[in-house]
Amino acid sequence: MNRDDFPFLNQDIVYFDNGATSLKPECVLEAMDDYYRNYPANIHRGDYAISLKASNAYEEVRNKVAKFIGAESPEEIVFTSGATDGMNKIVFGFMQDYLNEGDEVLLTKAEHASNVLPWFELERTKKIKIRYIPLNENYELELEAVKEQITEKTKVISLAEITNVIGDIRPIHEIGELCQEKNILLVVDGAQSVPHKKTDVLKDHIDFLVFSAHKMLGPTGVGVLYGKKEYLEALRPLEYGGGMNQSFDSDGTVEYKSIPTRLEAGTPPIAEVIGLGKAIDYLEEIGMDHVFAYEKELKKYLVSQLEQLDSILLYNTTSESGALAFNIDGVFSQDTAIYLDHYHICVRAGNHCAKVLKEEMNIKNTCRVSLYFYNTKEEIDRFIEVLKKSSELYKIIL
Repeated sequence: MNRDDFPFLNQDIVYFDNGATSLKPECVLEAMDDYYRNYPANIHRGDYAISLKASNAYEEVRNKVAKFIGAESPEEIVFTSGATDGMNKIVFGFMQDYLNEGDEVLLTKAEHASNVLPWFELERTKKIKIRYIPLNENYELELEAVKEQITEKTKVISLAEITNVIGDIRPIHEIGELCQEKNILLVVDGAQSVPHKKTDVLKDHIDFLVFSAHKMLGPTGVGVLYGKKEYLEALRPLEYGGGMNQSFDSDGTVEYKSIPTRLEAGTPPIAEVIGLGKAIDYLEEIGMDHVFAYEKELKKYLVSQLEQLDSILLYNTTSESGALAFNIDGVFSQDTAIYLDHYHICVRAGNHCAKVLKEEMNIKNTCRVSLYFYNTKEEIDRFIEVLKKSSELYKIIL
């Protein structure tokens, strides 16, 4: 990896908000630009050369994604607008028919809104029951806690593999084995894990997985829904239109295409899918094990430096992921973020779309540093030096 591959890094800015979205390497931007300049045709419809080229490029990425996450077949890969879209497709396209009144879905209070609000809606309409698996004193999920919450009515466990605030890395493999043993479906929000560590849906017994391209060097506007073939075939489309049907007649007779095309109505985000493919190429060239190991080392260094500052409150020092929640004692988190921005350091402040987590942490808002492999110890040192001057904070923001 060369930091020069990322045009944004030519600026004098420390970017520590990778949990929100990642920076894009030049190769991703070039691949998307190449599509728009040289073969900007729609896919799966044209009988001319540039349309066939676009179609092949699009489907090649489906193959790359399947290989990248260890799926059995590219048929199990559906392109979406992002992880939120994918989760809604799972809940309203599959779970609405799969679950019955009284069935239980297990979540935690650390989940992102996209893995909470759809289930709330299903609880209202289908009378399912949502139950929360307790977290430990470090706001982490332990396997024993999962086991203790399972009942005869538990049908689904839906979890982030890595949470977006605490950065807790869940024991997904062991949870997957447990779900397989108990005949429970495992839904995984991979938005914070797929960009940072190796994913293997077969090995981990994952039934559904969602993630977004923009958090893993790709563009916004595209994501992935993985589902085991038998479940995708039972998933009802939530959008209907061109591309996903084989034929239809005036009497209402419709023949839909097979998966995954049946679940991708309309013109898809072609350039964005091509950009995702190039992002996967970039990550695979580095190696996901290397990405995870480097971020683990960087996180350890960050924690060691922050622990030397008396005014800093840390909330998840034990996690090995690149996310770290913190506050300056007595300072509102958004004020801290504004102060850091004065020194061209970007962090996220607020509840990070995990609004139920405040019930566990007893605080409403935090600042979050979220690291990626292009961040450096030198950037952390600059961050620490600015925090040491935080007595200036109110002079700057008032």
